[in-house]
Amino acid sequence: MPMVKTIEWLPDKVRIIDQIRLPTEKVFIDCYNHGDIARIIREMNIRGAPAIGVAAAMGIALAAKASAKTDYQEFLAEIEEISDCLAATRPTAVNLFWALDKMKQYILDNQAKPIAEIKKGLIALAVQIHDEDIKACQAMGRHGAELLPDETFILTHCNAGALATAGYGTALGVIRAAHELGKIKMVYVDETRPYLQGSRLTAWEMTEENIPATLITDNMAGFFMSKDVINAVVVGADRIAANGDVANKIGTYMVAVLAKRHRIPFYVAAPLSTIDLTKANGGEIPIEERNQREVSHVKDIQLAPDNVGIANPAFDITPSELITAIITEKGAVFPPFTKNLARIVNE
Repeated sequence: MPMVKTIEWLPDKVRIIDQIRLPTEKVFIDCYNHGDIARIIREMNIRGAPAIGVAAAMGIALAAKASAKTDYQEFLAEIEEISDCLAATRPTAVNLFWALDKMKQYILDNQAKPIAEIKKGLIALAVQIHDEDIKACQAMGRHGAELLPDETFILTHCNAGALATAGYGTALGVIRAAHELGKIKMVYVDETRPYLQGSRLTAWEMTEENIPATLITDNMAGFFMSKDVINAVVVGADRIAANGDVANKIGTYMVAVLAKRHRIPFYVAAPLSTIDLTKANGGEIPIEERNQREVSHVKDIQLAPDNVGIANPAFDITPSELITAIITEKGAVFPPFTKNLARIVNE
């Protein structure tokens, strides 16, 4: 189970841990309506594809609970408008849209019920999405741990842990499960510029659970691979195309190329909800461009000169040919990904 509750449904609100304040402060934010949820997603107080999906579902549940509509069509229209608001917060992570579609479909499937019952059902569904995400992460952890050698020196990029999910984690779920089996000798943690999810969040999770970890800058990964220090890589994903191309935090592609060069297995851990069979390949996945200040500053400290041009894509695409396996809650998927991803999604 997670060592911290990333996101939690409470009787009159949704509570999240503020990931911006970590690792120096453990502070929680209470959200009382869908606008609060949209803000914390957009401003990255909560981040990570599965966690964003859970937050979006809970945002719909909050809106439904507060709605004064008594007519079904008016209620549906109100929820659809709120869903569009939540969908506009971040474009790359498909779990956001998956969760919103799941909530809307529930309303469509239950239109014969009284509005009061639909509201209760939406709350129950949001909590179910939360609970099932934890179970999926634990299953991914078990499947992924089986792929790792007894003495694993593993590299991970960004944060795909309990903080990026409802709990336990995807990539870090694999590491947690392997650590429980005594397989993990060292976790090498990329700092993950510019938002530093590795140094702020992954390193924090590892130290909280006494899993041996070494923080490195992003440009050190190749050095350690060349010294035969690392024998596996595991990362998460924000969206996986039908052919196995993976959208993940910027810098993942670079790590995958280095792993291929050094013949190191490169694993991606993600729930089935992250697989988007409507996108034929990674070129069809939208890439979020974030605020330039994230590159030019660390908090209030300016690192770059005024007026210099800055690019800040939040994600990149790792081609499927660089990926050894995609670990899901139903098991590991190996190439050919186009065939095998479709099969496991539709089982």
